[in-house]
Amino acid sequence: MKSLVVARSRQILSVLLLLALAGLVVWLGSQKNFGPRQYAQLAVDGVRAGTIYALIALGLVTIYNVTEVINFAQGAFVMLGAMVTADLFAQATLPFSPGLNLLTAALLATLVTTLVGLVMERLVIYPVRNASPMTLIIITVGVYIVLQGIALIVWGTGALKIPAFATFLTGGRRDAVFRPLGIILKAQSFWIWGTTALVMGLLYWFFNRTIQGKAFQAAAVNRTAARLMGIKPNRMSLFAFGVAAALGAIAGIVLGPVTSPTYDMGLKLGLKGFVAAIMGGLVNAPAAVLGGVLLGVVENLAAGVTKAGLKDVFAFVILILVLLYRPQGLLSQAKETEKV
Repeated sequence: MKSLVVARSRQILSVLLLLALAGLVVWLGSQKNFGPRQYAQLAVDGVRAGTIYALIALGLVTIYNVTEVINFAQGAFVMLGAMVTADLFAQATLPFSPGLNLLTAALLATLVTTLVGLVMERLVIYPVRNASPMTLIIITVGVYIVLQGIALIVWGTGALKIPAFATFLTGGRRDAVFRPLGIILKAQSFWIWGTTALVMGLLYWFFNRTIQGKAFQAAAVNRTAARLMGIKPNRMSLFAFGVAAALGAIAGIVLGPVTSPTYDMGLKLGLKGFVAAIMGGLVNAPAAVLGGVLLGVVENLAAGVTKAGLKDVFAFVILILVLLYRPQGLLSQAKETEKV
């Protein structure tokens, strides 16, 4: 009974806190003379960023479901996807038209990043698969630092360029811009949303309509039972890292034209993907996607009514609040969560 009262009190406190924050955002926006169009612009930009967080969170959830490893190297996969694509395209060694060259570079970058994820699992995670969760987390952090260091050696500190995808269709040098109701929408945003929707659709089909996908889900639900049914959880672990690496690479590739890729771009993105995954409960893929979009909108609105430099701060304030008041995730019904 006492626990029920405490849970209900936390729910009420969370609702009151959200209402207070919403009121604060509106009040701060009114100080800058914000109207509906300004709020809509901030929300749309937040959805674009949140979609990237969602892709990163999907990779984290995929690995955690099978291995219970929180992969803090996920941001490095995002960086590798963007940097390899930009490098291959800039060298102009591919023999096709510019549009096909970019597509080929993106496919090769995704393949390279996927191979990095597979090698990471087999050489780094698999030998210590029975270690404590904290040990595994530290190992993934070390992998991220190594991959970032290699990227620094290979590409240096300068930013690389990936042209907006729409420029290959329109023949222009700049990304196409649409202005519905006065809201600025770049064509690359549609590429981000469309790519994410396509990836989610393919993942849904694979996990729910194929034998391999159902075997993966079985390993995620109960490793022991899956092993008794002839499924090899270790193989599913390798598959999970490969899928997560590919998802990270795709996120980096579609984000590249929006923000010029750099060797250290993966740190913030990986951490924000982690926040999105936590908001979804860390085990629920659809909830992680919603968490990513919600995170993008909230942090962008908060930064818009205050200062743009505080954008990253708000993301981690959200993480702290979720861990304090809803550690099982905003959309999860679970009553308990494991502490690391």
